[in-house]
Amino acid sequence: MLLARHQHRHAQGQLRWLDLMAGCGIRSLRWGLEALQERPERVELWVNDGDPDRLPCLNSNLSDLPRPARVSCQAAEVLLGQAYLDGRFFDLIDLDAFGAPGALIQPALQALRFEGLLLLASTDGRSPTGHDRAGAIRSLGAAARVHPASWELALRHQLGLVARQAWMLGRGIQPLLCFSEGRTFRVSVRMRRHLQPGEEHRLGLLARCEACGSQVVQILKNLTGWPSCCCPSGAGRWSVSGPLWIGPLQDLQTLAALRGDPWLQQPGAISNRTKRLLERLEADPGSPATVWATDELARRLGGGGPPPLSQLVTAARQAGFQAYPSGVMAGQLRTDADLTVLLRLCADLRSEGT
Repeated sequence: MLLARHQHRHAQGQLRWLDLMAGCGIRSLRWGLEALQERPERVELWVNDGDPDRLPCLNSNLSDLPRPARVSCQAAEVLLGQAYLDGRFFDLIDLDAFGAPGALIQPALQALRFEGLLLLASTDGRSPTGHDRAGAIRSLGAAARVHPASWELALRHQLGLVARQAWMLGRGIQPLLCFSEGRTFRVSVRMRRHLQPGEEHRLGLLARCEACGSQVVQILKNLTGWPSCCCPSGAGRWSVSGPLWIGPLQDLQTLAALRGDPWLQQPGAISNRTKRLLERLEADPGSPATVWATDELARRLGGGGPPPLSQLVTAARQAGFQAYPSGVMAGQLRTDADLTVLLRLCADLRSEGT
């Protein structure tokens, strides 16, 4: 909702938005009543659901919009394909699929205007988190392994698929904000007319040793042999996930603009939960791609609980590393420090605490 409102506030001309799998139309209704409070005539709103039995419900729910929406009940791929053939492009497409949306990503990108927004949601939690590895091959074209930062890897797998589909069209992508509550995985990206310099370096592989917990990332373009992990005599084995997106998950400039919207200052404009989510995401750019659960670090040290995350972030930064509290999963540290350094920092913080 905030991204739609932000695009509307800063657009120079007419906009066209598509709620591709609208269900009962609640999101489109909110777009019309909240995101389009000012100048609703500047947005042509398309609302679609593939189930024709929903048409009376949609028409009823959307009857109070300040500007009538174009309501349809077509298969998503038919609507997108016809829009492309007619040269009718959308500035925002909301693709909120049940399950994995991979088959519709390229048709959606083809119907998306340059610099337009794709809001993509997936409820397929098993494949991208490594619990259905065959399913990940089919739906993502990638290997997915179980990882403590499972929600984040699901988002990165989804972004990696979007990037590969966009690159086939000669387009680039810019993630704006990505998050999950563990059931639905949501990514919001801007499609760029061209790839940005070095964008191919943001697709890679992430490996983790199940025995010692070491992690390492490689850029797919520069793929070479894997280094040794922290296991004695190199006895560990890497579990490799990817290809997936290893670049930033958030655009901090966009998040700052969303939080600075004067509308948010009105009482009840958004919930406290949403405010806290925006604050967490703004504090974490989503890069580097290696994330460590503090509970796991404490367990590997043996005895006692983990140090406070804020203290561990500060200690890692003072040691010269990048460090952020993960905005995707609670109790996790994003850093480019390796496992040996992290265990030492945790041990030092424990000693200081005693």
